[in-house]
Amino acid sequence: MAVTDFFAGEIATELLKQLLQISRKSCLCKASADDLIATITERQPIIREIQYSGVELPAHRQFQLDQFARTLQDGIELCKKVQGSNRWNVYRNLQLARRMEKMHKRINAFFQGPMQAHTLADVHHMRFDTKEQLDRIEGSTRRLEQSLSDMRIGGGGWVQEAVRRREEAEAESDVFGGGLLRLGPSVEVGRRKVREMIVKSEDMGVIGISGIGGSGKTTLAKEVSKDDKIRDCFNNRVLFLTVSQSPNVDLLKAQIKGYIMGNEGVSPFDRVPQWNLQYDLGAPGRRTLIVLDDVWSFLDLEPLVAISRTPGCKTLVVSRFKFPEVIKDSYEVELLREQEAMTLFCYSAFGQKSIPPGADKDLVKQVVNECKGLPLALKVIGASLRDQLPMFWKSAKNRLARGEQICDSHGSKLLDRMAISVEYLKKKVRECFLDLGSFPEDTKIPLDVLIKMWVEIHDIDDEEAFAILVELSNKNLITMVKDDRAGEIYSSYFEVSVTQHDVLRDLALYLNNQEEVNKCRRLLMPRRENELPREWERNSDRPFDAQIVSVHTGAMNEMDWPRLEFPKAEVLILNFSSDSYFLPPFIEYMPKLRALVVINHSTSNAVLRNFSVFSSLTKLRSLWLERVCVPHLSETTIPLNEMSKISLVLCKINDSLDPSTVDLPKIFPCLSELTIDHCDDLLELPSSICRARSLKSLSITNCHSLQRLPTDLHELSSLEILRMYACPNLRILPQGICQLGCLKYLDISQCVNLMRLPEEIGNLGTLEKIDMRECAQIRRVPMSASLMRALKTVVCDEEVSSGWQEVKPREDVQVHVVDKCFSLDWLDD
Repeated sequence: MAVTDFFAGEIATELLKQLLQISRKSCLCKASADDLIATITERQPIIREIQYSGVELPAHRQFQLDQFARTLQDGIELCKKVQGSNRWNVYRNLQLARRMEKMHKRINAFFQGPMQAHTLADVHHMRFDTKEQLDRIEGSTRRLEQSLSDMRIGGGGWVQEAVRRREEAEAESDVFGGGLLRLGPSVEVGRRKVREMIVKSEDMGVIGISGIGGSGKTTLAKEVSKDDKIRDCFNNRVLFLTVSQSPNVDLLKAQIKGYIMGNEGVSPFDRVPQWNLQYDLGAPGRRTLIVLDDVWSFLDLEPLVAISRTPGCKTLVVSRFKFPEVIKDSYEVELLREQEAMTLFCYSAFGQKSIPPGADKDLVKQVVNECKGLPLALKVIGASLRDQLPMFWKSAKNRLARGEQICDSHGSKLLDRMAISVEYLKKKVRECFLDLGSFPEDTKIPLDVLIKMWVEIHDIDDEEAFAILVELSNKNLITMVKDDRAGEIYSSYFEVSVTQHDVLRDLALYLNNQEEVNKCRRLLMPRRENELPREWERNSDRPFDAQIVSVHTGAMNEMDWPRLEFPKAEVLILNFSSDSYFLPPFIEYMPKLRALVVINHSTSNAVLRNFSVFSSLTKLRSLWLERVCVPHLSETTIPLNEMSKISLVLCKINDSLDPSTVDLPKIFPCLSELTIDHCDDLLELPSSICRARSLKSLSITNCHSLQRLPTDLHELSSLEILRMYACPNLRILPQGICQLGCLKYLDISQCVNLMRLPEEIGNLGTLEKIDMRECAQIRRVPMSASLMRALKTVVCDEEVSSGWQEVKPREDVQVHVVDKCFSLDWLDD
């Protein structure tokens, strides 16, 4: 239920009117009524801020506000009783006075709680800190549950091992981050100078940070954003946005407007109401710093700066370019000094701050000098030389020496220098690195998409694909970003994502484009364009040999697609920004296509047209649809006999899985994994899914409207993994769930309104782990749970942990109590 349904300003207004009448009528209630009037009047700005935010809150926040809304409603009823009471009925009025005092205490308790009145004012500060911690993956204390050699689908420890190693490396080697080096002198000087420029600049001023790619501009900007003096100057109101080469300018404008007016909750997942965009931004005293990172075009920058020019607001622009049209004062990032460069390189190459005794000091110094103080080059090249023989080092030094000096244009010579870090990778690892150029810049690539792609085109299994990812991470060629669950038993690839510095992405594109366009193994669009590259169309008279095809456009109609043939293509990635998209007709000429990824980057769900092309995809095994309206499936849909994995993310399901018209087992007879995430129109899980008896993994997550599961869920006789986390409107689990004879893992965490566990849960004889953290309504564990002989791990809140301790079938069953998570990750993309 929407926040405004419960938390409307009319409730508070009506209560206030009633209290004014009460204060005049009954002297016994007057003191409590006056105090309560003062309390509500003081807090009304917060109430209005929530009322006009236009944002659907997550379950735990919604639950808190619902509780308070009911308190206000109780207050209105109490006021009506006071009005109807005879003024001479002293005993009755005394009772009402006592109830008024209790009401005053209840409302005060809500506002005084640590997660109540102050949470909304602190959203951005906490969001920034949380994002920083996740992006750098630092400071983790988790340990390996199971060795990497024991990896299996649904097994434990594979993510934990990789992430732990990267956390330790990042914490030590990041010369700008929270490691042993903390800030080097060059960065500290840059932070101080930029801070002074911001503080001294005029109101509504624009300041810049510029430098070549990989020089540490973004790192410096983040350090400035976290600076205590900057935070104090802007009252912790700092908004950090990444613009990139292909930005959604309208969305960025909406985020800036929303933040300036106090609506910190605007995220890329929210459709921003039009009235919200026209809200008066001239609120006095709201000092705000807007940081625009990775800006490439003045045409993109100009409207963002214009919307930021409000009283009390200043803008920091981070770019490879200086944009003198709008930026009056700019700081150019200095490359690292000699000692800083040596320290950073040694951490990457040797894992310590200085050259180890057995190393050739002169050779190390020569390699460091050839990196020219560029932080990214020092980290990547250093990591590529780690544990290599002296001859390898000499070869690397000679290759670096043949390059020209790094120039401001960040051209091919810089990429030639960086290429050395890739050339000595094992062939399969190198190919996987080059595949990363298929994805848009500055985006988190879901690991699930990467793993599926690599498995399909490189003839490897999931474990080897993940091992390659770990190696790329250890070489500083990618960064792994995880959520809190990553690494636990039965954690999924869906809970991990990958990011890549834009210079390294440029390197992948650069190396991919060494051959003529018809012979390239990967045919990639480097950034979003309105149409396909003309070079593709000019060469359309011959078939393309590409194994991977990646397209990034805006809206596309049927006539926008040229006739192209891709007889060898196995992976097609379609990135676009539009509310309508005509699937490319050339899909019909992809007879070997095995993986299709369709991602819409706009703020609204897109309608896919030309869905009939699916009839030709007889080899398709993996499908990922994101932010689209799922096309309707019917009996006439040609069976996709090899389809095994489907992921629907941020999609509109509509009636596409209607059991009256869809025979899912007939259309997807070999479907083994189905993921439905953040699909807000899913009210009930269609029973057609229950007939897909080949299904081994079913994940229905973050579907806030889901209310019911089908009663015939037990028909999923092969199901091993069932994830239902963060479905706040789900109240009951059907008894049929206890008949899933192969189930090993059940996740119902963050189902805050789930009332109880099924009484016959003990029938789940194969269940190894249950995760029920943040299930606030469940207070009792059925006695039948003592029969779960395969159970190894229970994750729950403290309130129900004692119940599990009493009924656990064996002493070695681990009952893990987790802290309540008031996470603000729901604000991020």
